[in-house]
Amino acid sequence: MVQLIIGVKGEGKTKKMLDYVHEAVKTAEGNLVYLDKSAQNIHELDNRVRLINVSEYPIQNTDQFIGFLCGICSQDYDLEAMYLDGFLKIAKLEGQDISDVLTQLNRISDQFKVKIVLSVSLSMDELPEFARTQVI
Repeated sequence: MVQLIIGVKGEGKTKKMLDYVHEAVKTAEGNLVYLDKSAQNIHELDNRVRLINVSEYPIQNTDQFIGFLCGICSQDYDLEAMYLDGFLKIAKLEGQDISDVLTQLNRISDQFKVKIVLSVSLSMDELPEFARTQVI
């Protein structure tokens, strides 16, 4: 299942994301991964959550980003959830249509039984119609 935390810059999406991660840690039976554009939130995360600073990897486009996520899924059979903060930036999607990527993420989530939570700097009106039901 893919879930979206949406809003414009400065609306507290990262705080909401961190709150979801803190709640998930309490009941998680598998591994949790938090992807971000920096290591800034490392002290906000429980040590059972793996922080991946995406900017450390040479990801140049959305296809490479999807491959990167598939690599994370393939190396960890106990992966329960991935939290992607600053999704548009880390997925190289700023200013682009996100429909195809959301469709791919829904397939990845279903296939590998991994919950994926995205913080997305868009308003409800800017989301593809099918994605509006995924907003939390």
